[in-house]
Amino acid sequence: MDIAAYMAEVGEQARAAATLVARSTTAVRNQALLATARALDSARTELAEANAKDLDSGRSNGLDGAMLDRLELTPERIDTMIEGLRQVASLPDPIGEITDMTYRPSGIQVGKMRVPLGVIGIIYESRPNVTVEAASLCLKSGNATILRGGSEAIHSNQAIARCLSQGLAEASLPEAAVQVVKTTDRAAVGELITMPRYVDVIVPRGGKGLIERISRDARVPVIKHLDGVCHVYIDSHADPEKALSVAVNSKTQRYGTCNTMETLLVDGEIADDILPLLARAFAEKEVELRGCERTRSIIDAVEAVEADWEAEYLGPILAVRVVDGLDGAIKHINRYSSQHTDSIITENFTRARRFLTEVDSSSVMVNTSTRFADGFEYGLGAEIGISTDKIHARGPVGLEGLTSQKYVVFGDGHIRT
Repeated sequence: MDIAAYMAEVGEQARAAATLVARSTTAVRNQALLATARALDSARTELAEANAKDLDSGRSNGLDGAMLDRLELTPERIDTMIEGLRQVASLPDPIGEITDMTYRPSGIQVGKMRVPLGVIGIIYESRPNVTVEAASLCLKSGNATILRGGSEAIHSNQAIARCLSQGLAEASLPEAAVQVVKTTDRAAVGELITMPRYVDVIVPRGGKGLIERISRDARVPVIKHLDGVCHVYIDSHADPEKALSVAVNSKTQRYGTCNTMETLLVDGEIADDILPLLARAFAEKEVELRGCERTRSIIDAVEAVEADWEAEYLGPILAVRVVDGLDGAIKHINRYSSQHTDSIITENFTRARRFLTEVDSSSVMVNTSTRFADGFEYGLGAEIGISTDKIHARGPVGLEGLTSQKYVVFGDGHIRT
């Protein structure tokens, strides 16, 4: 296959489709989403068979447990994909919304209209459910999309692509509105990120290496996050029962996700009391603890090194540090956090407010598991990714993050003098 020619064809078709999707009605786009949901429900056997091929291949190629977990399409995850499509269909359509209309002294009216970005390229690894999440959000927000999944999920993604094509066809929308790249050749990624003629923005979802490469080589704007080094800080004013529950859930509810806690911080005032309870709870979950010197003076833990404070383990390993109060926690987080998600456990409102104000992350939480940092949980229906950038979109990127605004001006023959 001539990769450059193939990707240029994909890009050209996406650009043409974007025009048709942008002018389609909300009802038509919702019809496509709901039809895709029905197609997925009907294709459960085919999806399971395709996913089994990918899992077998992954095991043969030595994929680790975290990657295999991301790759697996369980019946529950298929249910979640279907529910996500229905939720996105039920969300208000942002396209065409005009806000901030004001009369100017000249007599003209000036406002802002929300519009699609155009063509969105999405590059991701392992998780085939991303194919549905990304396609649904792009379609609802009036965009066309080019999806390039990892080679390890090629069979699963193509099976999902057939359901998406069926949904688009039922709504009389162009099949090219959602294209799943059919080749596993990595050269396709290089072409996709250097096609500003056809692609308006790139969203990479995957490991740090992939995202660093995309950010370095892309000639198209990128919405990204590099990794998820998430923290939970247990304050001296924390409720012990809440602290234990939230900390354990943040780490063990699922290991291989970007919103899983990787570092636990404990106020020195309560460390002697709460660390043994935490150690027992994590031991039951077979989580390896890597602790600072103060932590290891209280509980058994592997000696933590500097790299542990910056690590995204994506597995049953947790770094633990005893800090000197809220100041120490904020200092540590702003030094080592990837600006993804950080949570404080406290009953002190003043400390909670200070944590919210001073921790510079895309999601900052109080008495809540970091695992809630997710577009589905935030009511966005799904997410196309979690951005740790500060420009355009930050945090879970849903419909509004896939749109822009343009100024609209109304007059009645007004001229400038």
